[in-house]
Amino acid sequence: MVRLLISTGEVSGDLQGSLLIRALRREAERRSLSLELMALGGPRMQAAGAELLADTAHLGAIGLWEALPLVVPTLRLQSRVDHLLQQRPPDAVVLIDYMGANVRLGNKLRRWFPTVPIVYYIAPQEWAWRLGEGTTTQLLSFTDRILAIFPAEAEFYVQRGAKVTWVGHPLLDTVSALPDRQEARQQLGLQPGQRLLLLLPASRDQELRYLMPTLFKAAVLLQQMDPSLQVIVPAGLASLEKPLQKAFDAAAVRGRVLSAHQADELKPILCAAADLALGKSGTVNMELALRGVPQVVGYRVSRITAFVARYFLRFRVDHISPVNLLLNERLVPEFLQDELTPEALVQSAIPLLEDSAQRAAMIEGYQRLRQTLGNPGVTDRAAQAIFELT
Repeated sequence: MVRLLISTGEVSGDLQGSLLIRALRREAERRSLSLELMALGGPRMQAAGAELLADTAHLGAIGLWEALPLVVPTLRLQSRVDHLLQQRPPDAVVLIDYMGANVRLGNKLRRWFPTVPIVYYIAPQEWAWRLGEGTTTQLLSFTDRILAIFPAEAEFYVQRGAKVTWVGHPLLDTVSALPDRQEARQQLGLQPGQRLLLLLPASRDQELRYLMPTLFKAAVLLQQMDPSLQVIVPAGLASLEKPLQKAFDAAAVRGRVLSAHQADELKPILCAAADLALGKSGTVNMELALRGVPQVVGYRVSRITAFVARYFLRFRVDHISPVNLLLNERLVPEFLQDELTPEALVQSAIPLLEDSAQRAAMIEGYQRLRQTLGNPGVTDRAAQAIFELT
């Protein structure tokens, strides 16, 4: 019997973890191995077949000030998980993104279990951002192998002495067959000529405050220009459903908020039917790109966090959207901090809704992006690499 611990956090980590868990179970069956999967993650990983030691999907924050409310809950969770792992030591560990918590966990597990292999799958995007004059590579001290999803990521860590396997981007495994656009529109009840706008404002609590109001105001402005415009807001977490619905109603946006369960089930249909998405930066940008949905991206943190990052940590990043980072160009319009206004979002949205040339240019960029991400079968390759180390 092989016992694996998989650790991640936030909505995107829960998604990636669930895809990997299914692949690990397939690979274990192929090898005729009994497999026990323990997870720090979320409901998607649990549904995929892992025993959830702790729910970390809601414990995500970007920024110093934003993370303060999570300190005490995180410490309590860590204490409980530490006790469980001492009782049930893993045969191998897989860390997925979630840099701060996973780096601390990786260092701790290396001290406790020196011979247990530790794999970092989807390593933090250190290759894309800079602190001061350089970057931090703390994970190299405890990681036996990095499974890279981007070519630039693989090159970055190889240059720093890590053992790296490039497996490709796991979202490729989710977009092999896209639904028919007309059938998707009919399933959602859209009338001929009626356009669909997806709003993707939040997968973290802080984004309800810093992003959601601006995106909802932009949607209202767009509906004033086109009263037939339908708006759908897929919730990323069950805990976000009520605050999203309350704010949606208060802003008088015409449309509907989907539960997290509905959002997961209907994701391919929503993307096939959508004319445009306005959303936060993150993994969702890659999903939209791979599913061919034109998008406008924004992000905002507290003024305290922004000030500290810029003037004390000297944080530098060329783009905030992964799509733009990978292409090294501003394909997707993006707005950060004070640049993020309803008017700015609308100004970038209108050409993508009405100008076929601009839409075509973005779709062509998406095709170039896809060519850099490898081939489908990513999670199966990752699972094979993990079992080879156990």
